[in-house]
Amino acid sequence: MAVAPKASNEEERLSELHSFGVLDAAPDPAFDEVVDLLATMLEVPVVLISLVDAHRQWFRARHGFVPSETPLNQSICSHAILEDGILEIEDTLLDLRSADNPLCCGLTDNMRFYAGAPLITRSGHRIGTLCVLDTRPRRLTPPQRQLLEVMGRQVMRQLDLERALRNKEILREEIDHRVKNSLQTVASTIRLYRGRTRSEDAREALDAVARRVDAISQLHAELNLTSKMHHLRLDSYLDRVSQLLQRNAPADARFEIDAAPIEVDSRVATALGVIANEFAANSAKYALAPDGLIVRFELTRVGPNRMQFVCRDNGIARHGATEVDVLSSTSLGARLMEAAAAQVSGTLSEGRVADGFELRAELPINLGAGAEAESGQISPKMFAARGVAPAAE
Repeated sequence: MAVAPKASNEEERLSELHSFGVLDAAPDPAFDEVVDLLATMLEVPVVLISLVDAHRQWFRARHGFVPSETPLNQSICSHAILEDGILEIEDTLLDLRSADNPLCCGLTDNMRFYAGAPLITRSGHRIGTLCVLDTRPRRLTPPQRQLLEVMGRQVMRQLDLERALRNKEILREEIDHRVKNSLQTVASTIRLYRGRTRSEDAREALDAVARRVDAISQLHAELNLTSKMHHLRLDSYLDRVSQLLQRNAPADARFEIDAAPIEVDSRVATALGVIANEFAANSAKYALAPDGLIVRFELTRVGPNRMQFVCRDNGIARHGATEVDVLSSTSLGARLMEAAAAQVSGTLSEGRVADGFELRAELPINLGAGAEAESGQISPKMFAARGVAPAAE
C-alpha cells in the first residue's frame, strides 16, 4: 500500500499537533456542524476533519463515516498534508497514492473521489485536513474548491481558539495554585507569631490581619470559579464567607444569609468581606446571646448603583458595656470596617435594634459607574457609641 512519506519536520509537526490536546476528545458540535454543512453544500456522502498522528489518522468530526480513526496505510490525508493547497484525486483507482487503499479498492469501502484542504497552523505545520469523499469519480468546481479552502481555514481557527482557551485555563490553574500557597503561608506565619506573643494588643492585631487574609482567600476562591476575573456574585461569595466564619465561630453560633444575586467589582466584594468578618468576630466575642448567637447578613439593591448590606446579631447586651452598647471589640476592628467602606465610597451606620445589634453599610455596585462621585462619608455616629474616634483624614 502507498504509505505517504514523512514530512521533513515530522517531529515538530507532531509536537504541534499534540499541543492542541484534542486527539481522542469527545465530539464537538462546532466541528460536527462544519462537516454536516459541507456534505450538503458539496453533495458528498463523506466529510472528515482528519488529524494525522504518528501511526494513525483520527477524525475530529465525521459525516457519513463510522470509524473514528484509521491506520496510516488507509490515509489519503497523510498524502494531502504534503501538499501546499488542496489535494484533489478525481478517481482514486487511477492514482498510485490511493489505488490500493482499502477504503478505495473495495476491501473496506469504495471511495472513488477525494479532495482535502490541509489544516495549516500559524507556525506552518500541516496537522491534518478537512476532506470530502465520494463513491463516484468527479471534479470540484472552482466555487466548490474555494468553499473547501475557506471551511478548512475556519476549522483551523476553531482549533486555534480551543487551544488558546485550554492554555489560558492551565495558566489560570497554575496562578490559582500559587496564590493559594502564598495565602496559606501568610496565614501560617500569622498563627505562628500569634502563638509566640504575650501582648494582647499584638494578638488582637494579628487576629484582625488573619481575618483579612481569610476574606481575601474566599474572594480569590470565588473569583476562580467565575469566568469574569474581576467581578463576582455576592450571594455565592457571602455563602463562602459564612461557611468560613461558621468553622471559626462558637459551637452554638449560627449564620443566616439573605442575599440578592448582585454582581460587583472584586474591590467592592473585598470591602464587604472585611465588614462581614469584623462584625462576626465582634459578635462572637462581645454579644450576649443566652439561646445561642445568630449572625444574619442581608443584601439588597437600593438604587441603580447602590446596595445595602445589613449585619445583625441577636445579642441582648454586650460584654463590658456600661451606659451605651458597643459593637466593636477594639478600635482596630472599627477602623478596618471604616477603611473598607471608605475605600469604595461606602457609608456605615450602626445601632441597637429590638432584638440585637445592627450595622448597615451602603456600598456601590459598580465602581466604574460613577461610584467614586457618590461621596462616601462615614456617618458621624459611626463608632462614636463605642468610644472609638474615627480615623484621621
